[in-house]
Amino acid sequence: MTVRTPKSLEPGRVDAQDAARAMRRIKDYLATHPGAEDIRVTGELAGDEALVLPRDVVTMLAYMLTQLAEGRGVTAMPNHAELTTRQAADLLNVSRPYLIGLLDTGRIPHRLVGRHRRVRFEDLMAYKRQSDTDRRKAADDLIALSEELDLY
Repeated sequence: MTVRTPKSLEPGRVDAQDAARAMRRIKDYLATHPGAEDIRVTGELAGDEALVLPRDVVTMLAYMLTQLAEGRGVTAMPNHAELTTRQAADLLNVSRPYLIGLLDTGRIPHRLVGRHRRVRFEDLMAYKRQSDTDRRKAADDLIALSEELDLY
């Protein structure tokens, strides 16, 4: 299954003030309508048909606008997207050879397309979540040990 390249907005592509204004309006609406599952977005012209969006989509849009307002880029990617090793390494903020080592040892599932490795985005994120959990546990263990030894 081939998935198109993720859709990205580079920093500065969207006016930060416009993004901040839209984000505030969305967050205000969500705060004043806590039970609404679907959000109706209406046009400014009389007679425009309302666009109905699921609350989770609007929440995600608000998050994206927050990032854009702070001058950061945003990329939207489906969970089933397949990434090159370069893209996967960039997402994990590691070198490509380090990522290939993770793939070759089976820590992250992948498949071969000819001689090229492809990594599913959701497998990469599962590895990242587990790695983050392991790192937090190791830090907690170090804190507990240093407290036990009266070093903290």
